[in-house]
Amino acid sequence: MSDGSISESYRRDGYYFPIPVLSADEARECRRRLEAFEAEHQGLPEKYRFKTYLVWTWLDRLIRHPRILDAVEAVIGPNILCWSTDFFIKEPRDPGFVSWHQDSTYWGLEPPDVITAWLGLTDSTEENGCVRVVPGSHLWGQVTHHDTFGEDNLLSRGQEVMVEVDESEGLDLSLSAGEISLHHVLAVHGSRPNASSDRRIGIAFRYLPTHVRQTVGVRESAMLVRGVDEYGHFDLEPRPQADFDDAALAAHADATDRFERFGET
Repeated sequence: MSDGSISESYRRDGYYFPIPVLSADEARECRRRLEAFEAEHQGLPEKYRFKTYLVWTWLDRLIRHPRILDAVEAVIGPNILCWSTDFFIKEPRDPGFVSWHQDSTYWGLEPPDVITAWLGLTDSTEENGCVRVVPGSHLWGQVTHHDTFGEDNLLSRGQEVMVEVDESEGLDLSLSAGEISLHHVLAVHGSRPNASSDRRIGIAFRYLPTHVRQTVGVRESAMLVRGVDEYGHFDLEPRPQADFDDAALAAHADATDRFERFGET
């Protein structure tokens, strides 16, 4: 894997995978930390599915992992903000799915030089509902979506592209635990339900170069994870000094409040 091969494939296809980041033991430890927290709180509270790097020191370290940032830098350059993280968890034999959509639809980020690094804390396979992408769809531009608010749709609005997608064109981005895939903010992607007997756990890391700006709603915040911010389009977020300490909780509440005020979480 070279920076050139990542960049070339990503720009042509709108995705790149797999990229090894964590060992199997490291991925299991991340899962253990998550599930220990879930056990204490009867599941993962909705507010902690998003931007949790602001309150969890282990996730703050993970968004800066050099293997992730090296791959991201190969595509978007050396000055990198982490705009958000999202947990995507599918329980065993659960009907939850993600409809065909583009991440860019409601985000308001311009230009669309935004990249998602999707990390599997478990294996992510065809059986358990791995991410699927339509190769080359990032070149379609912004596609019109409609909101379905489907009961089993894991997206907040159940948003779905208003173009017919041939299911046979979808490519499974299968990963072993500890690997990541990259996909473009305009890539049409989704996932099927988990038909397996184990959970499928993934974290989506949203990165953007510092020249990207928010064009709707209130001024947002983001975490500088590599390089320098020469543009100042986002308020820079503080790193957590301890898990869920008062300062971390305040930073998370402020960041998520800003995001919710333009209507997409």
